[in-house]
Amino acid sequence: MFINCHSFYSFKYGTMSVEALIAEAKGKKLDSLALTDINSTAGVFPFIREAQKKGIHPVIGIDFRNGVKQQYIGLAKNQEGFFELNKHLSHHRIKGIPFEAKAPAFAHSFIVYPLPAKFFALRENEFVGIHPYQLNKIVKSPWFRYKDKLILLQPATFSSKLEFNAHRLLRAIDGNTLLSKLETEEQGEICDMLYSYADMVARCEGHSYLLYNAQKLLEACQFSFYFQAVKNRRDILGSDWEDYDYLRQETFKGALMRYADLTAEISKRIEKELELIQQKGFVSYFLINYDIVNFAHSKGYYHVGRGSGANSIVAYCLYITDVDPIELDLYFERFINLYRENPPDFDIDFSWTDRDEVTAYIFEKYNQGNQEHVALLGSYSTFQSNSMLRELGKVFGLPKTEIESLIYYAGKPDYVPDQYGKLIIKYSQVLHGMPSHLTIHACGILISHKPIHYYTATEMPPKGFPLAHIDMHVAEDIGLYKFDILSQRGLGHIKSAIQIIEQNQGVKVDIRQVEKFKKDPKIKEHLRDGHTIGAFYVESPAMRMLLAKMKADEYLELVAASSIIRPGVARSGMMREYILRHVDPERRKTAHPVMMEIMPETYGIMVYQEDVIKVAHYFAELSLSEADVLRRGMSGKSRSKEEFKRVQDQFFINCEKLGRDPKITAEVWYQIESFAGYSFAKGHSASFAVESYQSLYLKAYFPLEFMVGVINNFGGFYHTEFYVHELRMSGADIQAPHINESDYLTNIKGKTVYLGFIHLKFLEKTSVEKILRERAVNGPYLGLSDFIARVEISLEQALILIRIACFRFTGKSKQELLWEAHFILNKRKTVAVGNELFKKSGFRELQVPELEAADIRQEIVDQIEILEFPLDSPFLLVKDQSVASVRAKDMKLHLGKTVQVISYLVTIKYTRTVKGEVMNFGTFVDREGDWIDTVHFPPVVKKYPFKGRGIYLVKGKVTQEFDFYSIEVSSCERMEYWNAGD
Repeated sequence: MFINCHSFYSFKYGTMSVEALIAEAKGKKLDSLALTDINSTAGVFPFIREAQKKGIHPVIGIDFRNGVKQQYIGLAKNQEGFFELNKHLSHHRIKGIPFEAKAPAFAHSFIVYPLPAKFFALRENEFVGIHPYQLNKIVKSPWFRYKDKLILLQPATFSSKLEFNAHRLLRAIDGNTLLSKLETEEQGEICDMLYSYADMVARCEGHSYLLYNAQKLLEACQFSFYFQAVKNRRDILGSDWEDYDYLRQETFKGALMRYADLTAEISKRIEKELELIQQKGFVSYFLINYDIVNFAHSKGYYHVGRGSGANSIVAYCLYITDVDPIELDLYFERFINLYRENPPDFDIDFSWTDRDEVTAYIFEKYNQGNQEHVALLGSYSTFQSNSMLRELGKVFGLPKTEIESLIYYAGKPDYVPDQYGKLIIKYSQVLHGMPSHLTIHACGILISHKPIHYYTATEMPPKGFPLAHIDMHVAEDIGLYKFDILSQRGLGHIKSAIQIIEQNQGVKVDIRQVEKFKKDPKIKEHLRDGHTIGAFYVESPAMRMLLAKMKADEYLELVAASSIIRPGVARSGMMREYILRHVDPERRKTAHPVMMEIMPETYGIMVYQEDVIKVAHYFAELSLSEADVLRRGMSGKSRSKEEFKRVQDQFFINCEKLGRDPKITAEVWYQIESFAGYSFAKGHSASFAVESYQSLYLKAYFPLEFMVGVINNFGGFYHTEFYVHELRMSGADIQAPHINESDYLTNIKGKTVYLGFIHLKFLEKTSVEKILRERAVNGPYLGLSDFIARVEISLEQALILIRIACFRFTGKSKQELLWEAHFILNKRKTVAVGNELFKKSGFRELQVPELEAADIRQEIVDQIEILEFPLDSPFLLVKDQSVASVRAKDMKLHLGKTVQVISYLVTIKYTRTVKGEVMNFGTFVDREGDWIDTVHFPPVVKKYPFKGRGIYLVKGKVTQEFDFYSIEVSSCERMEYWNAGD
């Protein structure tokens, strides 16, 4: 009866979730209905799932509209119908073509038009929809003679007046207009709701044929779908057996290269994995990942394979990952088991400069002719509290200051809002969590066996690759598993550093000698000391502190540290307990014997994701299937909350039966609950550790080139300033951008590093291109006048170059050069490049008046303004240079004493105590460039909050834990700077 229902996947139009829509239908005792979201298929499979669960016959389709103007509704008779509707929608969305008033000829779909103004011939599968308010009109219409072609068109978009109001607000947000100016044509009707059969009979009195025809149409649509079957691309080589034979062949070929001695243990593990991979239908999944990394190798691209798939020896032998599961004793069942429905996930990282080409290869390789099989995975941006308050404030016409005030006070218990404030807060809660629009998943790509439009429509985002309407949860639910192709800066650091080392030193580095790196004494020293700035994943203050406390210098210790540092382990208090047991063998005796037996390597403490499975399976004797439900539920990937709750209850029931101490059971559950959503799989941590070793090797043996590589790829933990600082501390001669020596990016010549023009905040890229192009063609610039004669540049752009000392080779002071630039460029706003007169003669030497001597402090101010950081010591800017300060190197001498330190702020970590109070961890450098760590407890944070970048006078007590020194701060105040006007 209802052929035009909308969920909130009709973005910024519908208000009901799929579950709410089905619940509403069930409440009205409806036995079938059609979901036809506006130009969207995002809700289709959740709708089918929920409808079948509640005993309602689901029909799927699409409401094709130009803006809000309905052109026609398409209802899929079957899977082929859904395919053709998706293809039609995708074509128009990708090309940006509006829908015509008449639908194309569909073979497997029904089309329903809203009552047209003019009569026209309908195809066999086409109908005209009549809204109850059009009943009087239809009687006088020529369409009335064709009652068999007329059906009820009662839209269902909301379920109450409250939701109708919310719908109007969404429409105003979508149109970026005030609610008071929202046109009625831009919104639905208040009666666009579901009604019971009796109500609809009453509303359509005398026209019961409309209900009958609509019901008949719904019954004619039979979309059967088998959720459990794997929908990913298969038969890569033509058949299942050929695929398996090839996978087996390539695995053993790789095994012979990976292992000098292919032992029985290794062969047995390979055979076991291959058998399970074949049984579960994941052969093609492995082969496609293998193909992707082979393509990357052929192009010379570095990659890191991680995720639960890193536990696989088959993946290791195929070089998808570089983690040996035999060496690390990786838990097989975390990777794959008979009860696990989804394949192991491979997160394949590429350098941020290479990922797009890898993505393009996947689309080119796995699309077939005019049939698309590949799409980027979708995601949904949802309305969140603050953004919702802001959007609703604009819709109600509130001034910006009132909106910001409302956002600030809305959560306060004693806040009493005015009339508009009450409405905004009320409807922000109604709309909170609703999807706002379709976005791109961070890394997922779908490759289907049948064309992708059998499962979803697609859009064309600015990225330039088709985007699916479904998200990862829906894709996984229907058996379409994503391939994760990610980008990260760490691989860019490594790739760039290797190129720079060859250019600067003529040395070719083999970065794949990871086994050698694990034993390297210099790398071990860097790890023990936490000397890891710039190295992938181990450079943050928290990680440097953890490594120093653990005195970690072994591969397995770094693997553990990579997971321990995650929020969950720290939150459960087990990070500190792990360190205690790591440094003190006696402490290990406090571990529960069963937990110690399950996890001896980590001293009976859960560190890795698979530890959840181990503990659930061995401590609580849950089945592997139940244990995996537990793991997935903890990480937010559970399909069913009810299923997770059942397994949680079973955990406690089993522990009670086994006679476990209830306190210990509760403590174990708390650990699981605290960290499982944040922890890494062990293989995943090991993959990160491998990349960390590669970074550390470059840092230990080629510190200057490595840090230049880090600077040129951006995206590290710290601001560029502190990588420049690290370069200086490593012995580099740091030079400001130089008109004849610098490139767009930073370069190194011997031990001299010239910062790149990219770092000059206000210098336009077109100006840089002109400078570099002219220099490449006609050689170095002889001076400022020669530069201005050869490069067409504005006065403002030239002044940036002068103020940062790009022309220091001329021997002229900055003041002289600034005077000269103003004189020349004010006479000639810009000098044409082709002006031969100036090219031949240059400008005459100017007689510059005597100018005031330069002040180093003004130089630093210019550097901060143009580069956003100083090259000379920022400590020279402190107004009072007489204040005493302890050095970071001498901290050990003052243990337990109160000290004061003049220090330059590097970074702040904001966190909360168990009581919800804000506390900070600070990282600073002192005058000599050495690092200082500080702890700011809530009372200190309230009294002495950080006030942005700068130099602070920090006072506090020197403390030590596990031989790691820090200051427990009692006061922290930003120091006054020199002012040129004083």
